Amino acid sequence: MMTHVTSSGERRIVLILATIAAFITPFMAASLNVAIPVIGREFDLSSVSLGWIVNAYLLAAAVFLVPFGKIADFAGRKKIFGWGSMMFGLASAGVALSGSTVVFLAGRVCQGVGGAMVMSTSMAMLTSVYPPGERGRVLGINVSFTYLGLSLGPVLGGAMTQHLGWKSIFAAAAVLEFLVVFLVVLKLKGEEWTGERNAAFDYPGAIWMGAGLIALMLGFGRIPSADGFLFVIASVVLLLLFFAREKRCAAPLLDLKFFRGNPVFLYSNLAALVNYSATTAIGFVLSLYLQYIRGMTPQTAGLVLLAQPAMMVLFSPLAGRLSDRIEPRLLASSGMGILTAGLLVLAGWGAGAPPVFIVSVLLVLGFGFALFSSPNTNAVMGAVDKRSYGVASALLATMRLTGGMISMGLSTLVFALRIGRVSITPAVHPEFLSAFRITFILCAGLCLAGLFASLARGTVHDKAKDASSVDRGNNIR
Repeated sequence: MMTHVTSSGERRIVLILATIAAFITPFMAASLNVAIPVIGREFDLSSVSLGWIVNAYLLAAAVFLVPFGKIADFAGRKKIFGWGSMMFGLASAGVALSGSTVVFLAGRVCQGVGGAMVMSTSMAMLTSVYPPGERGRVLGINVSFTYLGLSLGPVLGGAMTQHLGWKSIFAAAAVLEFLVVFLVVLKLKGEEWTGERNAAFDYPGAIWMGAGLIALMLGFGRIPSADGFLFVIASVVLLLLFFAREKRCAAPLLDLKFFRGNPVFLYSNLAALVNYSATTAIGFVLSLYLQYIRGMTPQTAGLVLLAQPAMMVLFSPLAGRLSDRIEPRLLASSGMGILTAGLLVLAGWGAGAPPVFIVSVLLVLGFGFALFSSPNTNAVMGAVDKRSYGVASALLATMRLTGGMISMGLSTLVFALRIGRVSITPAVHPEFLSAFRITFILCAGLCLAGLFASLARGTVHDKAKDASSVDRGNNIR
């Protein structure tokens, strides 16, 4: 089979599409962080229920990421990307029109499914069209747009929530996604960037994995009640059954050979899982702190939260370029160390911490994120051959979202234990501050563990060269 030669114009279009897609989801997440108190008041949600504004999306996305990554590898990455963008746009429009908690959360679930289709393919498309020597640069650009979304989300999202209402955030996301669909149809004609043709799909494996992830999130949402612990135990059993099936399945959903004998891929994904488990809840908890404890408006809180992602935007492209020449293990591990220190500082906060101190800590955290994310992504995608880019991209995104679920579940558990299932009022502010400190101490401990996983991955660039040689040898389209 002849290898499809991607033109420079096609590569630029793929980069544009991937960066728009990379912008939308974090923009939505960061915007919602400052809009959550307003949404909570409108729907009369408790402190624990507030977490489901985020978790409904994270859970749906995590369940469908790897299945859609596998499907995209043989059905076409562009096709799945386009349909996912359409679904996300339609779901966003539905949420913007919602008038009840049920409709709102249903729309968030549909956003999660569409987001899974996009996230499992955008990174794979980029890696398919750019050679190893250029991937760090374009992945750095892609990651910087993720952080640009995180940067603008608190500011624009806070202003939109305050002046136009929270539904305007979802309306804006719908418009951006429909623009992506238009560009896919108009500019990308023909090439699907498939890795393998006519591959079988492991439906039972997808069900086992999805059920395990659902049980995990439901369990975190119900702990410390007895049924919460039962859900967590059920999750462990289901995921163990999933991995047992994958070992003996002829066409597994998740081929365990990705991990056996490939420490770069194994430990890079593990580092991503731990990193996001330690850090996803930062924006959520800080938004509640700034608005409930410090009395800031959504717009002002958004301006404070801007400091962290702004640093990510500035330094992610540089970190990506450096990872093409310097071992990603060293860069990513340095970032994890900085994050650990920043989280420990957060844990020591008091109610009277001045805004300049808060912003300074967020700047340090943002720098640590930038050093970790782009090099770690480059390491993951460079550790597999072209046939498996979709699954590798989806698995990395699954680590990110599963880590996000763990992080939100951990913070929800701490708040449930310290505050209970009640609204956040001045009467429970002391308990809130206690939960705040405990959450960040636990997150710092997780990040320290992730530092050791990052250091254990071994030499990355040699593995990337091996994968590139496999690509040339297989002559895959």
